[in-house]
Amino acid sequence: MNAKPEALAGALEESIRDAVGNDFRLAGDPLPPVGGSGCVNGQDRKLFAKLMPAVDGARLDAEVDGLAAIAATGTIRTPAVIVRGEVGGVAWLVLEWLDLHPIADDATAVRAAEALAAMHRVEGERFGWRRDNFIGATPQANAESDNWSRFFALERLRPQFERAAANGHRGDLQKDGQRVVERLPALFLDQRPRPSLLHGDLWHGNIGALADGAPVIFDPACYHGDREADIAMSELFGGLPHAFYAGYRRQLPLSADYETRKQLYNLYHILNHLNLFGRGYLSQACRMASQLRQALGR
Repeated sequence: MNAKPEALAGALEESIRDAVGNDFRLAGDPLPPVGGSGCVNGQDRKLFAKLMPAVDGARLDAEVDGLAAIAATGTIRTPAVIVRGEVGGVAWLVLEWLDLHPIADDATAVRAAEALAAMHRVEGERFGWRRDNFIGATPQANAESDNWSRFFALERLRPQFERAAANGHRGDLQKDGQRVVERLPALFLDQRPRPSLLHGDLWHGNIGALADGAPVIFDPACYHGDREADIAMSELFGGLPHAFYAGYRRQLPLSADYETRKQLYNLYHILNHLNLFGRGYLSQACRMASQLRQALGR
């Protein structure tokens, strides 16, 4: 990173001005740190900005792509993209500022569920995506496939197990992981998922609501896949209100053996957390891989 704070602020202000009009001026408050995100105050409006080293700018490009894909469905709101730019080794993405609140009351939860179900009804021709993207900071491969179980084995689980091995997490995790990857199609013998448009990283921190109850999703890692993968992820770190899941099931029922596949889908995210944040997720990853291996037979 080479840009000095004054130069960065000037370049950011200019890029926003080019996007929204010549009357935009920064209010003079400190910018979010590089590698962080937060409010950017103009003299008469607020915006939201993410800043990161330019070498990681592809992550911002992927986010723009995902936000555009979701917005194009007209099913659920996303923050509007204002501008993507960079200068002096710093990249940024500026989005509209939305005053969001957690999904808490039943009416808001049902509204969010109905909007998500509508998005999931938007399908692609194949599983995967038009480009590779990211799940958090981790590259996410999206080579398209006509076979969902093969896609999830080769484009999701196997790369995460390989990263875990490279990080020193071998032993039973790798043995169980290899077995899960090899036998994964057995979990789909009676299930034929459709290639729904997925958010891809739908924990409860990536969905919120406006004051009028309108749902908003953000920070996507989009691809076409089994819609139950989004629902599974939404349950992983605390979950959403019961009314959300009941409302979703009224729109799109879940399969009878969803609970087993939920474990499979969430293993991907736990492995990703293990690879990003370290050993605090190791026991959970090992337990999930072992349980899946047992469910699939030795």
